[in-house]
Amino acid sequence: MNETLFKINLVEDEESLASILKAYMENEGWNVSVFHTAEEALDYMHNGVHLWVLDIMLPGMSGYDLIKKIKENHSEQPVIFISARDQDLDKILGLELGSDDYLAKPFLPKELVIRVKKLLHRVYGAGIHENRMVISKYQLDVVRRKVFDEENQMIELTTKEFDVLLYLVENVNVAKSRQDILTEVWGGDYVGSDRAVDDVVRRIRRKMGRLSLETVYGSGYRIVS
Repeated sequence: MNETLFKINLVEDEESLASILKAYMENEGWNVSVFHTAEEALDYMHNGVHLWVLDIMLPGMSGYDLIKKIKENHSEQPVIFISARDQDLDKILGLELGSDDYLAKPFLPKELVIRVKKLLHRVYGAGIHENRMVISKYQLDVVRRKVFDEENQMIELTTKEFDVLLYLVENVNVAKSRQDILTEVWGGDYVGSDRAVDDVVRRIRRKMGRLSLETVYGSGYRIVS
């Protein structure tokens, strides 16, 4: 049920270059979305992306303006800048704005792949296989603590909702009592009604209608794969 699913957003207005870079990155098994303008990419800022590759010189909004918006919303998302302009100036500006790496054009597509690999490993580590889980066509991004439906729309969950969901997904097909869930999510020193669990489960069901989240009478709850 676990899937490795690195999502990369590539923003490059040169269509031929963009398609070559996309092909090279997809060859690594990554899921690559291409945008030819920054404005177009803005609509996909919240689609659970793991890394951005941005050209600085774009028609309309520049890569500089786009990285500012990315970092305002998702400061943790790594960014690689690519540029054919004044390299030193671009590099300094890019790093100041929060880019994690920089490639000057022209470069070999393989070089970008190597940089992306290194950066993904640095940010997400070797545990990436466990960091993205799929259940009932929902994707749980464990690092970002976010959930996406099959259209890549983010589902807003509270901290407790995400914690309960993750606990049940990690124990898929196993019934967990309210007490198990309380101890795991609320902590062993929690004093209060176990109905708090029912309330959170009810909200998860409302937000994630396709999820097979069963009530096990006398036992508690389980998610069925």
